[in-house]
Amino acid sequence: MKFKAVFLWIAFFSFLVINAQDQRVRTIVTTDGEIDDVDTFIRMLLYANEFKLEGLIYSSSMWHYRGDGTGTEFTSKMKMTKEMYGPKTDLRWPGTQWIQDLVQAYAKVYFNLIQHSVNYPSPEYLMSLIRVGNINFEGEMEQRTAGSEFIAAKLVQNDTSDLFLQAWGGTNTIARALKSIEEDFKGTDEWNRIYQLVSNKAIIYTIMDQDDTYQNYISKVWPDIRVYYNAAQFAAFAYPWKRIVPKTSQKYLEGTFMGPEIINNHGPLLKKYYSYGDGQQQEGDEEHIHGDLSKIKDTQWGSFERYDFISEGDTPAYLHLVDIGLQNYSNPTYGGWGGRFLPSKKNPNVYKDGDLVTDLNPETKKQDLYYPQTRWIEAIQNDFAARADWCITTFEEANHPPRIDVEQPKFLKIKAGAHLKLRFNSADLDGDQITHKVWNYTELSTVKVKVEHNQQEAFIEVDQHAKKGDVIHLVVEGTDNGYPALTRYQRVVLQVN
Repeated sequence: MKFKAVFLWIAFFSFLVINAQDQRVRTIVTTDGEIDDVDTFIRMLLYANEFKLEGLIYSSSMWHYRGDGTGTEFTSKMKMTKEMYGPKTDLRWPGTQWIQDLVQAYAKVYFNLIQHSVNYPSPEYLMSLIRVGNINFEGEMEQRTAGSEFIAAKLVQNDTSDLFLQAWGGTNTIARALKSIEEDFKGTDEWNRIYQLVSNKAIIYTIMDQDDTYQNYISKVWPDIRVYYNAAQFAAFAYPWKRIVPKTSQKYLEGTFMGPEIINNHGPLLKKYYSYGDGQQQEGDEEHIHGDLSKIKDTQWGSFERYDFISEGDTPAYLHLVDIGLQNYSNPTYGGWGGRFLPSKKNPNVYKDGDLVTDLNPETKKQDLYYPQTRWIEAIQNDFAARADWCITTFEEANHPPRIDVEQPKFLKIKAGAHLKLRFNSADLDGDQITHKVWNYTELSTVKVKVEHNQQEAFIEVDQHAKKGDVIHLVVEGTDNGYPALTRYQRVVLQVN
């Protein structure tokens, strides 16, 4: 009876949120199906309650394409893959069934997941979102496809809320959708309205340039679309993680954590997760040899053990949408689980990472272009482990994240030399104890600040030499004492008046 009461309370609360102020972001995923996309997709399904999935689209990339079935040879336009592969009729193509297979596995844990959040989409709904986009070759955007037309239709709908387009492979299916809109409306009385509608609603989060369609088409014809361009920080969740992630955090990616906490004994969905030495082989990709440890010892990325993490290079794309209290979605310069970005000097609608976006790595004592992502690894991986538990446990048996609240407003105007106090009013649905930390995100702050705190309040002393316009980013972090320990945040921004 206790479980039933808790579940009904959650359902009622979720109903109120959904109907009154559901602010979850609408998003469409495009993917080329690499093994790291598969692993990214599995984790993404466990976070599907945090955003509104509106499309799951097969696409191609410089690494994966189907070919046209007639023996046509294609040579990559991207320097790296041109040198690696030369002319090919097809390349490492995993097919157009793997998303359906993962949704079917998700269906087997769905009734467990909705015990933890009623916002999880039904398997039937997810199946209805699957389309095949532009997959014949890298960068192919000549043909209208079911996937591109699906995206185009969403973009021209009168719904003006953000539509977050994730490019886990190339941007070509997204580019084709935009090209279709241009073809259908340019030169008509509707073009200016449609151009503004699409430019205002679309956000593209792209992991590198995996074809040339953004540079050669989207950036030129649609310069007002917001773009989050992750060219570096994603590598913290990709194949070279052993070279990038601080040593103290690598244990959360090693098999001793991944095996027992996530992959094994967590149901049929997690069983499909690819890891080192797991004996699995992706059909269609002869380069996926990671499941056989005898073939991957001492690779270019390091030496690995059974169940070690391989790669989820696209996971930052949707982690950017998970509301953990850092306000990163409304301002990508703030940083969060999806990385940190700065606006490009050439186009302020394009936000990039790279050499100018670094955080101080406390392990190396150096500025690190990956640390804006790796600083969150422990919290992210523990959160993943908790959601893996949700696949097999009741609500009462599992842990759920705390809610961190600060009594003061999240944006405060202050004076130079100000002394102020922040009080916490955090809560945990499981009744766990919350341990607070308060820290200054120094890379975002423009003036010195002294921070002291206990478990109920923080005492802030601002440098008396602060100037008008200076800002301070304070992060109030709370971690519960459940298992695995889960962390959430609130950011308080102080501006000198």
